Amino acid sequence: MMVIHLFYTGAGDNARRFAEEMESSGLADAIRSREGNLGYDYYYPAARPDTVLLIDRWRDQAALDAHHASPIMGQIAALREKYDLHMQVERFISRETDGDDPDQRFIRQ
Repeated sequence: MMVIHLFYTGAGDNARRFAEEMESSGLADAIRSREGNLGYDYYYPAARPDTVLLIDRWRDQAALDAHHASPIMGQIAALREKYDLHMQVERFISRETDGDDPDQRFIRQ
């Protein structure tokens, strides 16, 4: 699985308005319904009111590549321009464990 963190930052509440339009326009739901999408959710960092965090999860690189090649990317780019947003991206690839994950002791189920 691949997890992408996209931090959208803009003046005032532009980043939040962008996320709201992604949701209200149906673009976010269209992405969620794409083959290989495992999650597409916006969050608001408490200490950064000018920023929105998108956590975008994909089955594999091929699914993400298909999404990037789709026409919906043009619509997203146009909205980013509309709200004059800047982006920071972090990418994570999950690792397979043999069931002996030392991090599990910190996670409350």
